[in-house]
Amino acid sequence: MRLLSFRAGDRESFGVSIDREVVDLADGDVSTLRAALATWGLQGIRDRAGRQSRRIPASDIRYLPPITDPEKILVVGLNYHLHAKEARMAIPKYPSLFARFPGSQVGHGEPVWRPRLSEQFDYEAELAVVIGERCRGMAVGNAMDVIAGYSCFAENSVRDYQRHTNQATPGKNFQRSGAFGPWIVTPDEAGDPRAMTVIGRLNGKEMQRDSVANMIFSIPEIIAYVSSFTELVPGDVIVTGTPAGVGFTKKPPLYLRPGDRFEVEIAGVGVLRNSVIDEPR
Repeated sequence: MRLLSFRAGDRESFGVSIDREVVDLADGDVSTLRAALATWGLQGIRDRAGRQSRRIPASDIRYLPPITDPEKILVVGLNYHLHAKEARMAIPKYPSLFARFPGSQVGHGEPVWRPRLSEQFDYEAELAVVIGERCRGMAVGNAMDVIAGYSCFAENSVRDYQRHTNQATPGKNFQRSGAFGPWIVTPDEAGDPRAMTVIGRLNGKEMQRDSVANMIFSIPEIIAYVSSFTELVPGDVIVTGTPAGVGFTKKPPLYLRPGDRFEVEIAGVGVLRNSVIDEPR
């Protein structure tokens, strides 16, 4: 299944993407995809999608981030060997984590904002993992069992703000600076994430490419580590790190500008595409 959140007219909803239509699944108290994962589970969503006749042409919707109201968005920094090498940083002993806030990302097709306060707005293509079951203290061997699905994430960074201190949070949370979507693909359809390749393209030119198999910390290792200190709940998002090729490592540095278009493509998941505009005043 491809699970998504969307806006149709003045109404926000969620559902399942099938061919060129969206099955609208909002139902009473269950009005968000996060609530549906927690209340119905993946099988319940699948069953309801099979029975629901309320459909909307995909051309009539605007994409929202698939999880519009996550309790947690946790991002892993420095999780590909070649990216650590290009950044001239040591391989970490543990996953390096920071948080993103819900307002710092937009959906597929929506413009991201280059912040007014910086010209060092960098692109980062990443794979996002969405949690489908409440869990704590997961073993590495069982961690894949709690995944609801996978999505694309443009974890764009404001580099000078990221380096104000050794905490990356300010540079990762400017309003509408990143993107998430277009949907969440369930594991049965997405396949083994180790076979996925994460690609980042700027204005049609490939800038980043690496296999998920080349992560420093695998997806099960990340879930096990995060769940060792906090409870994961349905709808939590874990963003797994960016491959080499980011803009700040270029000579001269290459940063996002108004009019640019950045794409994240992951085989088995989809393509997330967003243009860049200046942050409105």
